[in-house]
Amino acid sequence: MGYRMSRLIVGFLLAVSSAAWGEETRLRLAHTQPETDSQHVALAQFAKLVQERTGGQVRIEVFHSGQLGNDNAILSAVRGGVIDFALTGNPFFAGINPRQSALDLPGIIRTFGHAYKVLDGPIGGEIRTELEQYNFKGLGFLEIGFRNLTNSRRPVVKLEDLAGLKIRTTPNPSHIKAFQLLGANPVPMPYTEVFTALESRTVDGQENPITLIRSAKFYEVQKYLTLTQHAYTTAPFVMNLKKFQSLTPAQQKVMETAAAEVIREQRAANRKIEDGDLAKLKAAGMQVTADFPRAEFRAKVYGVVKADYVAKFGPSLVDAIEKTPD
Repeated sequence: MGYRMSRLIVGFLLAVSSAAWGEETRLRLAHTQPETDSQHVALAQFAKLVQERTGGQVRIEVFHSGQLGNDNAILSAVRGGVIDFALTGNPFFAGINPRQSALDLPGIIRTFGHAYKVLDGPIGGEIRTELEQYNFKGLGFLEIGFRNLTNSRRPVVKLEDLAGLKIRTTPNPSHIKAFQLLGANPVPMPYTEVFTALESRTVDGQENPITLIRSAKFYEVQKYLTLTQHAYTTAPFVMNLKKFQSLTPAQQKVMETAAAEVIREQRAANRKIEDGDLAKLKAAGMQVTADFPRAEFRAKVYGVVKADYVAKFGPSLVDAIEKTPD
Protein backbone atom coordinates (compact mmCIF):
# COMPACT_ATOMS: atom_id res chain seq x y z
CA MET A 1 0.00 0.00 0.00
CA GLY A 2 1.44 3.40 -0.98
CA TYR A 3 1.94 6.39 1.28
CA ARG A 4 -0.80 8.37 -0.48
CA MET A 5 -3.31 5.53 -0.11
CA SER A 6 -2.44 5.12 3.61
CA ARG A 7 -3.08 8.81 4.25
CA LEU A 8 -6.43 8.58 2.46
CA ILE A 9 -7.50 5.62 4.60
CA VAL A 10 -6.42 7.33 7.84
CA GLY A 11 -8.26 10.48 6.79
CA PHE A 12 -11.38 8.47 6.03
CA LEU A 13 -11.32 6.73 9.43
CA LEU A 14 -10.89 10.04 11.25
CA ALA A 15 -13.78 11.52 9.30
CA VAL A 16 -16.00 8.57 10.20
CA SER A 17 -15.04 8.92 13.88
CA SER A 18 -15.73 12.65 13.80
CA ALA A 19 -19.08 12.16 12.11
CA ALA A 20 -20.08 9.49 14.64
CA TRP A 21 -19.03 11.28 17.81
CA GLY A 22 -18.52 14.94 16.92
CA GLU A 23 -15.64 17.11 18.04
CA GLU A 24 -13.75 16.22 21.22
CA THR A 25 -15.66 17.34 24.30
CA ARG A 26 -14.08 17.93 27.69
CA LEU A 27 -16.34 17.91 30.73
CA ARG A 28 -15.93 18.49 34.47
CA LEU A 29 -17.53 16.39 37.21
CA ALA A 30 -17.46 17.50 40.86
CA HIS A 31 -18.35 15.94 44.21
CA THR A 32 -17.37 16.37 47.87
CA GLN A 33 -16.36 12.85 48.91
CA PRO A 34 -12.75 11.71 49.40
CA GLU A 35 -10.89 9.66 46.80
CA THR A 36 -11.18 6.54 48.94
CA ASP A 37 -14.99 6.55 49.00
CA SER A 38 -16.98 4.21 46.76
CA GLN A 39 -18.73 7.20 45.21
CA HIS A 40 -15.46 8.58 43.82
CA VAL A 41 -14.37 5.14 42.67
CA ALA A 42 -17.64 4.82 40.73
CA LEU A 43 -17.32 8.26 39.16
CA ALA A 44 -13.74 7.61 38.09
CA GLN A 45 -14.96 4.40 36.43
CA PHE A 46 -17.81 6.32 34.78
CA ALA A 47 -15.31 8.78 33.27
CA LYS A 48 -13.17 5.88 32.03
CA LEU A 49 -16.12 4.09 30.42
CA VAL A 50 -17.36 7.24 28.70
CA GLN A 51 -13.93 7.98 27.25
CA GLU A 52 -13.51 4.41 26.03
CA ARG A 53 -17.00 4.05 24.59
CA THR A 54 -16.90 7.38 22.74
CA GLY A 55 -13.57 6.58 21.17
CA GLY A 56 -11.85 9.25 23.24
CA GLN A 57 -14.14 12.01 21.97
CA VAL A 58 -15.68 12.72 25.41
CA ARG A 59 -13.26 13.15 28.29
CA ILE A 60 -14.40 13.78 31.86
CA GLU A 61 -12.20 15.16 34.62
CA VAL A 62 -13.37 14.21 38.10
CA PHE A 63 -12.83 16.65 40.98
CA HIS A 64 -13.22 15.09 44.43
CA SER A 65 -13.21 16.27 48.07
CA GLY A 66 -14.93 19.58 47.39
CA GLN A 67 -12.14 20.85 45.13
CA LEU A 68 -14.69 22.92 43.18
CA GLY A 69 -16.80 23.92 46.17
CA ASN A 70 -19.26 22.53 48.69
CA ASP A 71 -22.41 20.61 47.75
CA ASN A 72 -24.62 23.67 47.30
CA ALA A 73 -21.98 25.48 45.26
CA ILE A 74 -21.47 22.47 42.99
CA LEU A 75 -25.19 22.08 42.33
CA SER A 76 -25.52 25.78 41.56
CA ALA A 77 -22.55 25.62 39.18
CA VAL A 78 -23.98 22.61 37.32
CA ARG A 79 -27.39 24.25 37.06
CA GLY A 80 -25.71 27.34 35.62
CA GLY A 81 -23.49 25.39 33.23
CA VAL A 82 -20.17 26.27 34.89
CA ILE A 83 -19.59 22.61 35.88
CA ASP A 84 -21.02 19.75 33.83
CA PHE A 85 -21.83 17.02 36.39
CA ALA A 86 -22.52 16.85 40.12
CA LEU A 87 -22.98 14.06 42.60
CA THR A 88 -24.31 15.01 46.01
CA GLY A 89 -26.70 13.76 48.65
CA ASN A 90 -30.41 14.08 47.98
CA PRO A 91 -30.91 16.42 50.99
CA PHE A 92 -28.99 19.13 49.12
CA PHE A 93 -31.74 19.18 46.50
CA ALA A 94 -34.26 20.26 49.16
CA GLY A 95 -33.89 23.92 48.19
CA ILE A 96 -34.17 23.19 44.46
CA ASN A 97 -36.86 20.53 44.14
CA PRO A 98 -38.19 20.16 47.68
CA ARG A 99 -40.79 17.59 46.66
CA GLN A 100 -38.07 14.95 46.24
CA SER A 101 -37.09 15.37 49.89
CA ALA A 102 -39.73 12.72 50.59
CA LEU A 103 -36.91 10.25 49.95
CA ASP A 104 -35.12 11.57 53.05
CA LEU A 105 -37.92 11.25 55.61
CA PRO A 106 -36.45 9.30 58.54
CA GLY A 107 -38.04 5.86 58.42
CA ILE A 108 -39.66 6.00 54.97
CA ILE A 109 -37.07 3.72 53.32
CA ARG A 110 -37.23 0.34 55.00
CA THR A 111 -34.42 -1.71 53.43
CA PHE A 112 -31.78 -1.48 50.72
CA GLY A 113 -34.03 -3.51 48.42
CA HIS A 114 -36.89 -1.10 49.05
CA ALA A 115 -34.60 1.84 48.25
CA TYR A 116 -33.52 0.37 44.92
CA LYS A 117 -37.07 -0.41 43.81
CA VAL A 118 -38.10 3.15 44.63
CA LEU A 119 -35.13 4.79 42.93
CA ASP A 120 -34.91 2.57 39.84
CA GLY A 121 -38.63 2.38 39.18
CA PRO A 122 -41.38 4.85 38.28
CA ILE A 123 -40.79 7.00 41.38
CA GLY A 124 -37.14 7.59 40.54
CA GLY A 125 -38.09 8.23 36.90
CA GLU A 126 -40.62 10.82 38.01
CA ILE A 127 -38.03 12.63 40.12
CA ARG A 128 -35.49 12.61 37.29
CA THR A 129 -38.09 14.14 34.96
CA GLU A 130 -38.91 16.82 37.53
CA LEU A 131 -35.23 17.79 37.72
CA GLU A 132 -35.25 18.80 34.07
CA GLN A 133 -37.24 21.94 34.86
CA TYR A 134 -34.22 23.03 36.95
CA ASN A 135 -31.77 22.39 34.06
CA PHE A 136 -30.56 19.03 35.41
CA LYS A 137 -30.41 15.76 33.52
CA GLY A 138 -30.78 12.97 36.07
CA LEU A 139 -28.51 10.04 35.24
CA GLY A 140 -29.50 7.90 38.22
CA PHE A 141 -29.04 7.47 41.95
CA LEU A 142 -25.85 6.32 43.62
CA GLU A 143 -25.87 5.27 47.25
CA ILE A 144 -24.84 7.06 50.39
CA GLY A 145 -26.70 4.62 52.62
CA PHE A 146 -28.41 4.30 55.99
CA ARG A 147 -27.28 7.01 58.35
CA ASN A 148 -25.72 6.35 61.77
CA LEU A 149 -24.81 8.69 64.60
CA THR A 150 -21.37 9.55 65.96
CA ASN A 151 -20.42 11.94 68.73
CA SER A 152 -17.55 12.86 71.02
CA ARG A 153 -19.41 13.22 74.33
CA ARG A 154 -21.10 9.96 75.36
CA PRO A 155 -22.52 6.65 74.19
CA VAL A 156 -26.01 7.00 72.74
CA VAL A 157 -27.83 3.85 73.83
CA LYS A 158 -31.39 5.15 74.24
CA LEU A 159 -33.36 8.06 72.82
CA GLU A 160 -32.86 10.16 75.94
CA ASP A 161 -29.09 10.13 75.37
CA LEU A 162 -29.58 12.42 72.36
CA ALA A 163 -30.81 15.29 74.51
CA GLY A 164 -28.55 18.33 74.34
CA LEU A 165 -26.14 16.98 71.73
CA LYS A 166 -25.19 19.38 68.94
CA ILE A 167 -25.46 17.23 65.84
CA ARG A 168 -24.46 18.25 62.34
CA THR A 169 -27.25 17.30 59.95
CA THR A 170 -28.02 17.80 56.30
CA PRO A 171 -30.15 20.84 55.37
CA ASN A 172 -33.18 18.63 54.81
CA PRO A 173 -36.04 19.88 57.04
CA SER A 174 -37.07 16.35 58.04
CA HIS A 175 -33.57 15.53 59.32
CA ILE A 176 -33.50 18.73 61.35
CA LYS A 177 -37.00 18.16 62.73
CA ALA A 178 -36.28 14.56 63.73
CA PHE A 179 -33.38 15.50 65.98
CA GLN A 180 -35.28 18.43 67.45
CA LEU A 181 -38.08 16.05 68.43
CA LEU A 182 -35.54 13.97 70.34
CA GLY A 183 -34.08 16.91 72.23
CA ALA A 184 -30.87 17.27 70.23
CA ASN A 185 -29.63 20.51 68.72
CA PRO A 186 -29.32 19.94 64.93
CA VAL A 187 -26.83 22.14 63.09
CA PRO A 188 -27.04 21.92 59.28
CA MET A 189 -23.76 22.67 57.50
CA PRO A 190 -21.93 21.75 54.28
CA TYR A 191 -20.29 18.34 54.29
CA THR A 192 -16.90 19.87 53.48
CA GLU A 193 -16.95 21.69 56.84
CA VAL A 194 -17.92 18.75 59.04
CA PHE A 195 -14.50 17.36 59.97
CA THR A 196 -13.22 20.76 61.13
CA ALA A 197 -16.42 21.40 63.10
CA LEU A 198 -16.06 18.06 64.87
CA GLU A 199 -12.37 18.60 65.53
CA SER A 200 -12.94 22.05 67.03
CA ARG A 201 -15.97 20.80 69.02
CA THR A 202 -18.19 23.35 67.30
CA VAL A 203 -20.58 20.40 67.11
CA ASP A 204 -20.59 17.23 69.19
CA GLY A 205 -21.44 14.79 66.45
CA GLN A 206 -22.76 14.04 63.00
CA GLU A 207 -24.80 11.37 61.20
CA ASN A 208 -23.68 9.52 58.09
CA PRO A 209 -23.37 5.94 56.80
CA ILE A 210 -20.52 3.76 58.02
CA THR A 211 -18.69 3.95 54.70
CA LEU A 212 -18.49 7.75 54.87
CA ILE A 213 -17.57 7.78 58.56
CA ARG A 214 -14.58 5.63 57.62
CA SER A 215 -13.59 7.33 54.35
CA ALA A 216 -13.89 10.83 55.85
CA LYS A 217 -11.84 9.72 58.88
CA PHE A 218 -14.41 10.97 61.36
CA TYR A 219 -13.08 8.30 63.73
CA GLU A 220 -10.11 10.60 64.31
CA VAL A 221 -12.34 13.18 66.02
CA GLN A 222 -15.29 11.06 67.25
CA LYS A 223 -15.31 8.47 70.01
CA TYR A 224 -18.83 7.00 69.95
CA LEU A 225 -20.75 5.37 67.09
CA THR A 226 -24.39 4.31 67.38
CA LEU A 227 -25.93 2.20 64.63
CA THR A 228 -29.18 4.15 64.49
CA GLN A 229 -29.87 3.55 60.77
CA HIS A 230 -32.47 6.26 61.14
CA ALA A 231 -32.67 7.43 57.50
CA TYR A 232 -31.53 6.34 54.06
CA THR A 233 -29.77 8.79 51.75
CA THR A 234 -29.30 8.50 48.03
CA ALA A 235 -27.02 10.60 45.83
CA PRO A 236 -28.60 11.85 42.60
CA PHE A 237 -26.08 11.94 39.76
CA VAL A 238 -26.96 14.91 37.56
CA MET A 239 -25.63 16.62 34.46
CA ASN A 240 -26.34 20.08 33.10
CA LEU A 241 -29.37 19.48 30.87
CA LYS A 242 -28.29 21.79 28.05
CA LYS A 243 -24.84 20.21 27.95
CA PHE A 244 -26.43 16.75 27.80
CA GLN A 245 -28.69 17.86 24.96
CA SER A 246 -25.68 19.23 23.07
CA LEU A 247 -24.19 15.73 22.83
CA THR A 248 -24.91 13.41 19.94
CA PRO A 249 -27.59 10.73 20.50
CA ALA A 250 -24.84 8.09 20.59
CA GLN A 251 -22.92 10.01 23.27
CA GLN A 252 -26.09 10.51 25.31
CA LYS A 253 -26.70 6.78 25.22
CA VAL A 254 -23.15 6.12 26.41
CA MET A 255 -23.69 8.51 29.34
CA GLU A 256 -26.89 6.80 30.41
CA THR A 257 -25.67 3.22 30.08
CA ALA A 258 -22.32 3.93 31.78
CA ALA A 259 -24.10 5.66 34.66
CA ALA A 260 -26.48 2.74 35.15
CA GLU A 261 -23.55 0.33 35.15
CA VAL A 262 -21.45 2.12 37.76
CA ILE A 263 -24.51 2.74 39.96
CA ARG A 264 -25.14 -1.02 40.19
CA GLU A 265 -21.47 -1.63 40.93
CA GLN A 266 -21.23 1.09 43.57
CA ARG A 267 -24.25 -0.16 45.48
CA ALA A 268 -22.92 -3.71 45.41
CA ALA A 269 -19.51 -2.49 46.56
CA ASN A 270 -21.08 -0.71 49.53
CA ARG A 271 -22.75 -3.93 50.65
CA LYS A 272 -19.40 -5.71 50.57
CA ILE A 273 -17.27 -3.07 52.29
CA GLU A 274 -19.65 -1.93 55.03
CA ASP A 275 -18.84 -4.74 57.47
CA GLY A 276 -15.13 -4.25 56.86
CA ASP A 277 -15.44 -0.52 57.44
CA LEU A 278 -17.25 -1.12 60.73
CA ALA A 279 -14.40 -3.39 61.85
CA LYS A 280 -11.90 -0.66 60.90
CA LEU A 281 -13.81 1.90 62.96
CA LYS A 282 -13.72 -0.42 65.98
CA ALA A 283 -10.00 -1.03 65.45
CA ALA A 284 -9.46 2.73 65.32
CA GLY A 285 -10.90 2.99 68.84
CA MET A 286 -14.54 3.88 68.26
CA GLN A 287 -16.97 2.54 70.85
CA VAL A 288 -19.89 1.03 68.92
CA THR A 289 -23.48 0.68 70.14
CA ALA A 290 -25.41 -1.73 67.93
CA ASP A 291 -28.49 -2.28 70.10
CA PHE A 292 -30.38 0.97 69.53
CA PRO A 293 -34.22 1.28 69.75
CA ARG A 294 -34.75 2.00 66.03
CA ALA A 295 -38.47 1.22 66.11
CA GLU A 296 -38.91 3.66 68.99
CA PHE A 297 -36.95 6.30 67.07
CA ARG A 298 -39.22 5.88 64.05
CA ALA A 299 -42.38 5.91 66.15
CA LYS A 300 -41.27 9.17 67.73
CA VAL A 301 -40.43 11.08 64.55
CA TYR A 302 -41.92 9.56 61.40
CA GLY A 303 -45.53 10.62 61.86
CA VAL A 304 -44.51 14.21 62.56
CA VAL A 305 -42.04 14.64 59.68
CA LYS A 306 -44.45 12.92 57.30
CA ALA A 307 -47.28 15.26 58.32
CA ASP A 308 -45.04 18.31 57.81
CA TYR A 309 -44.09 17.10 54.34
CA VAL A 310 -47.64 16.21 53.30
CA ALA A 311 -48.91 19.62 54.42
CA LYS A 312 -46.50 21.28 51.99
CA PHE A 313 -46.34 18.90 49.03
CA GLY A 314 -49.28 16.53 49.30
CA PRO A 315 -49.37 12.78 50.00
CA SER A 316 -48.83 11.29 46.53
CA LEU A 317 -45.06 10.76 46.60
CA VAL A 318 -44.97 9.57 50.21
CA ASP A 319 -47.86 7.16 49.57
CA ALA A 320 -46.12 5.76 46.49
CA ILE A 321 -42.87 5.17 48.39
CA GLU A 322 -44.68 3.51 51.31
CA LYS A 323 -46.60 1.20 48.93
CA THR A 324 -43.48 0.09 47.04
CA PRO A 325 -42.57 -3.45 48.16
CA ASP A 326 -39.18 -4.35 49.60
